Amino acid sequence: LALAALAFNGPALPHSNVNKAAVHMSAADNLKVGVAAAALMAAAPAFAADLSAGESVFQGNCAACHAGGQNSVQPEKTLELSSLKSYLANFDGSEKAIIYQVTNGKNAMPAFGGRLEDDEIADVAAYVLNNAKNGW
Repeated sequence: LALAALAFNGPALPHSNVNKAAVHMSAADNLKVGVAAAALMAAAPAFAADLSAGESVFQGNCAACHAGGQNSVQPEKTLELSSLKSYLANFDGSEKAIIYQVTNGKNAMPAFGGRLEDDEIADVAAYVLNNAKNGW
């Protein structure tokens, strides 16, 4: 960001090549631009989840116990939205609690944090939530 801000403070274009006045920003203005850009980048998600990739991760790692959104180990704890609301700690309707559960595991569910990459976990969480909201 510092390099981008410094780029605004480069030499002005020669007047013979331009019909409009060149904008020259002060160091304080460069800092403001840099801070604003950093705030925007921090607020933006790192990536958007890929539902197709999430389905692939699910089929390869989750479907043995959770085929069709069910649970072959503890039948009452399905991946249906009502069960996520009832049984998943800190479920707020987003992927966060699903990501936590997949990463850390709990009870009979193993942790996948050491087996899957963060983006794969985010993708499968988005896939599970999408299917839960749409009734599997």
